[in-house]
Amino acid sequence: MFECVINVSEGHDEALLRSLEQAAGPSFADRHSDGDHHRSVFTLINEAPALLRDVRALLTASVAAIDLTHHQGVHPRLGAVDVVPFVPLAPHTLDDAVVLRDELADWVGETMGLPVFLYGPLGSGERSLPFVRKHGFVDLWPDRGPQQPDPRSGAITVGARPLLLAWNLWLSHTSLERTKELATALRQPGVRTLGLQVGRDTQVSCNVIDVDAVALSALYDQVASSLQGDEQLLRGELVGLAPQRVLDRNDSSRWAQLGLDPDATIEARLAQRTTTPERDAQ
Repeated sequence: MFECVINVSEGHDEALLRSLEQAAGPSFADRHSDGDHHRSVFTLINEAPALLRDVRALLTASVAAIDLTHHQGVHPRLGAVDVVPFVPLAPHTLDDAVVLRDELADWVGETMGLPVFLYGPLGSGERSLPFVRKHGFVDLWPDRGPQQPDPRSGAITVGARPLLLAWNLWLSHTSLERTKELATALRQPGVRTLGLQVGRDTQVSCNVIDVDAVALSALYDQVASSLQGDEQLLRGELVGLAPQRVLDRNDSSRWAQLGLDPDATIEARLAQRTTTPERDAQ
């Protein structure tokens, strides 16, 4: 079983987003959309053959519908379909996810005719997603497909990685400069952060890349203890799904504050799938 967490550059058009859910077929497990980011995160879970089928269908529908020339959003992006990471779930390994990554990258370059950047394990070592964002089309060129971005669809970054958490801390009465300071102070080997302006509020956007070493409550408390004057920490927000062990690392009395929900776990969604007929089963 594998998870694929597809980041699509559309966060407003609910009718379109529902049609993309349908395109994702029986692998679809979750969608998180944000209008300010103008971005949606689709979580797909399935065995490899069915997952690849449904990922291709979602990518095809997304690229056909989204025009980056009219896109404005807070979150950095390279493409209409921005990031497509494959994540191994037990008993599969990261090497197994690399096989899926490379197969999809070949298909995108050859069939969709779009530039593809790879991240995760490579023959020359490890390439991170932040490295691709910083260097793509500057001094790093696509691994598959055309060497220039598509005017309408940009490029697609396809990766293989372990489980991570995309998690946001929402702040009010906090300047962007201060939010960036708080984000910088929160960084550690297992946590990547950005400080963003999101409407009238600000956000410390976190990627927790070591879910077994970092407790969300500790990150929350570090930011809360650093606030000054009228600054307020409003809430935590989980983007996508979390493994149950992440909830278990945090006191259940704090789950709502941290944006955690027992229904928004990988295990819960897989259990739901076994008790209800699959949508659009073929």
